[in-house]
Amino acid sequence: MLKQLSAYNQFNLNHIVVFFALVFAFSCSETNTSDKDHLVFRYNEHRNISSLDPAFSKDLADIWGTNQIFNGLVQMDDNLNVTPAIAKSWTITDSATTYTFSLRKDVYYHKHHLFGKDSTRTVNASDFEYSFNRIRDKKIASPGAWVFSKVDDFFAKNDSTFVIKLKQPFPAFLGLLTMKYCSVVPKEIVEHYGTDFRANPIGTGPFLFKRWEENVKLVLRRNSNYFEKDENGVSLPYLEAVAITFLPDKQSEFLQFAQGNIDFVSGLDASYKDEILTSKGTLKDNYVEEVKMIRGPYLNTEYLGFFMETDVDEVQSQLIRQVINLGFDRKKMITYLRNGIGIPANGGFIPKGLPGYNKSIGFAYNPEKARNLLEKFKSESGISNPSVTLTTTSNYLNFCEYIQRELQKIGLEINIDVIPASSLKDLKANGQLDFFRASWIADYPDAENYLSLYYSKNFAPNGPNYTHFSSEVFDNLYEQAYLETDTGKRSELYTKMDSLVMESAPIVPLFYDEVVRFTRKNVKGLGINPVNLLNLKQVSKLENL
Repeated sequence: MLKQLSAYNQFNLNHIVVFFALVFAFSCSETNTSDKDHLVFRYNEHRNISSLDPAFSKDLADIWGTNQIFNGLVQMDDNLNVTPAIAKSWTITDSATTYTFSLRKDVYYHKHHLFGKDSTRTVNASDFEYSFNRIRDKKIASPGAWVFSKVDDFFAKNDSTFVIKLKQPFPAFLGLLTMKYCSVVPKEIVEHYGTDFRANPIGTGPFLFKRWEENVKLVLRRNSNYFEKDENGVSLPYLEAVAITFLPDKQSEFLQFAQGNIDFVSGLDASYKDEILTSKGTLKDNYVEEVKMIRGPYLNTEYLGFFMETDVDEVQSQLIRQVINLGFDRKKMITYLRNGIGIPANGGFIPKGLPGYNKSIGFAYNPEKARNLLEKFKSESGISNPSVTLTTTSNYLNFCEYIQRELQKIGLEINIDVIPASSLKDLKANGQLDFFRASWIADYPDAENYLSLYYSKNFAPNGPNYTHFSSEVFDNLYEQAYLETDTGKRSELYTKMDSLVMESAPIVPLFYDEVVRFTRKNVKGLGINPVNLLNLKQVSKLENL
């Protein structure tokens, strides 16, 4: 057990003892591995899981769950390289519009009595044809239907060959296919369960579904027929089971980690950041012996956005937008509010780690220049006491209050309006917020995903352009990038587009996030990646560390 837990943590333990007593009893009965704890990986999902159907894997909690159960044609490694999965190889022809995939012949679905006497069957190309058509079916209403917006046609050429034809070249397409939406599912099982497939998933992944008691516990077991092996030829996965609890409070989740009841915690929450980390972002001494911290770039840009079609003079003014960008110290903000976790966003909107990122195209802290621009605005507009209302959620109030204090020193008044996350999401999408906090986590690892937020044909609510930024020059470059197959030249186009956005300043980039994972020292093989995908197939635990 970790030493020197804070008194606050000890107090919270009393509130959850009964909950975890029930969870433990359920876990032992389902996994039957109470004497083999090193074979069970345990973690808590505070956001809950809404569905285990990959057609609805929109949120990270759902993606983590379905990633253990399902596979697609391709997958992504921790370095964002697209690698084979069910497809052992592929070719790209016809000016990068035709993708032909050759499938493995040794991939089996998890066992189910509906498959007949063998209780399973191999995956074939027609399964992908069914699965992709299902995602596009309007009756299913999958949030992943957009993945196929650039697809003209797809079909099974034979049992082991699957063909996809694009309407036009799209260099990031293979990255799109790594998304869990594109997982293969068996027609006979899906049609048997209908909407209940969400709670009766049958896939091909390293772990198979055992039992789900919603809001309490999810248990997955090892798939003994899994097709992947490690570099030494050993069958994956190493673990016998995965046990997931659903305690909604992050403070209590961390306490369970500190008590040794779960093996892993993701992210840095304000409720425990000062308990485990120093202000410089390193583990405190009392955690060093038993905890390992892994951190790396995360394809997530946290930012403030302006609605460019507002009639508010201050928001309409490029001068004021630049004042806000120049008027606070991002490095200081990260140090004191996030214990050094995160990269100050002094570049553009594209986060560090993606081609197109350029650290010199954004705004650096310059209060003197900000004051001069503010005085220029006052002189030109006749507004002597300019102010802007910033809408945020309670989780980000500390960041907004920090920016508010810094800009008050310059002479710009920032009023803060705190609303529920669901309300902010809806109002932002419908252009009803003049100035708002937001973030963009990459759906796929290509800078085009970030720049799509500024393409004029993507105006929200019909697309992700929440600011309603519009530039004919930007649009031309964006469309040109689709046709550019040379990665170096495409990266240059991305940088030009990002520079155009920052010059107009419809946003205020705050920081590029980092993936932070805390594990027990006995956990091995848990990697880290810029899309924060949880891969457990090569994870193992040492016994009695």
